[in-house]
Amino acid sequence: MSKSPIYWNKAKKILVKKDKVMAKLISNYKDGFLITRNDVFFSLCKSIIGQQISVAAANSVFKKFEKKCNGKINPKIVNKLSILNLKSCGLSKQKAKGIKELAKKLISKEFKPQLIKTMSDEEAIEYLSELRQIGKWSAEMILLFTFNRPNIWPLQDIGLLRAISNNYKKRYFPPKKFLNKLYKRFSPYCSVATWYLWRSIDDEPIQY
Repeated sequence: MSKSPIYWNKAKKILVKKDKVMAKLISNYKDGFLITRNDVFFSLCKSIIGQQISVAAANSVFKKFEKKCNGKINPKIVNKLSILNLKSCGLSKQKAKGIKELAKKLISKEFKPQLIKTMSDEEAIEYLSELRQIGKWSAEMILLFTFNRPNIWPLQDIGLLRAISNNYKKRYFPPKKFLNKLYKRFSPYCSVATWYLWRSIDDEPIQY
């Protein structure tokens, strides 16, 4: 059975006191929490697949990708697949190349995810962003879902921005000044606030 991150319950108590909207969301989804998958390659593949497409489309492509890997998504299996194989799942050529290159770099140990544990959020984002097809958004998803970082505020995430607009009655795109205000209010638990805001617009909790 999955356990909540060690900071989760403390974060909820603090966010409830700091913000009325957050208090309402935490009350609505009180039994849920961020599920961590301790598998960097799996999560990176999922984040690459999910770039710039809807959650429904990403889930559809990912299911085909998983089937192509015979249910075992790991670098050795993915490395054996051709770009054509990967494209047949619904991946663009660039995304297919990104996933292939990631598999190769993990096999060769050119990419060492264990180093991320010793890095600050900013350092980790920079390190992850050196990988093909991994930009700031994907790096933030990895820090949030794989490394359980508590203070990730992914402002390139369309779902988060839409949830902020809906819950705080702001126009879309929310003003930068207001986003910075929320960041200061929610720190050092922006990851928790992000998860609850996502829940407010998606029936199923997001996972990477």
